[in-house]
Amino acid sequence: MTKTIAIFGFGPGLGMGTGRRFGREGFRVAVIGRNADKAKRHVESLAAEGIEAAAFPADLTDEAQLRGVVDDITGRFGQIDVALHGAAGNMADRIPTTLDVDAAGLRAPLALKLYSPMWMTRALAPAMIERGDGTLLFSSGSSERHPMPFLSNFGVILGAQRTYIRQLQVELAGTGVYIGLLDIGVLIGDSEAERIVDEHPELVPPGVEIARMSNDELGGHYWRMYTERTDLEVEVGFPE
Repeated sequence: MTKTIAIFGFGPGLGMGTGRRFGREGFRVAVIGRNADKAKRHVESLAAEGIEAAAFPADLTDEAQLRGVVDDITGRFGQIDVALHGAAGNMADRIPTTLDVDAAGLRAPLALKLYSPMWMTRALAPAMIERGDGTLLFSSGSSERHPMPFLSNFGVILGAQRTYIRQLQVELAGTGVYIGLLDIGVLIGDSEAERIVDEHPELVPPGVEIARMSNDELGGHYWRMYTERTDLEVEVGFPE
């Protein structure tokens, strides 16, 4: 039976790299993103490589839309075998100093990187537990593992996300459901973040060097996590 990966927050960086990697292994790819036109173009790019894919536009910060898109995917492809929450924050939503972080500044990262992963899990985990098999993958960034005040509000929420995922792994141990978190300390090739940093280098504080990695290489990390099913967390791009 052909398997399906649903990528929540599909973009030209991590989403495309992961979709391409799983698609080459025979997976169908559900492309989930806010912008319908961009999602369609991503599907066309995958199709050009012989990968079966379909677009499912949705705002992942809206619980009803997220749950609705899960129903749409299962109606089209059947069960979701692997889900990746890879949505990335908008650079415009960052708070560049910890002293300026307030409740309002936490709303965007809270919705995108804590609530939305929880909603995805709640929508998919029960069926995975029932059949004794499934994979839930998540993404994190530099500002949680290494304090970066210029990304302060996202760092706070990514810390909460990590705690949620670690607790989730403990509770799902022995159910057949694998939980994996990729901590990404690089600019991802072809990503929107890479484009913005290249166009506006002033967004990165002087003296801060950010490594880069291709989207295909990042997709390979997720594939290894899925096939090996051993590590809760994998770090890429961080200094030794």
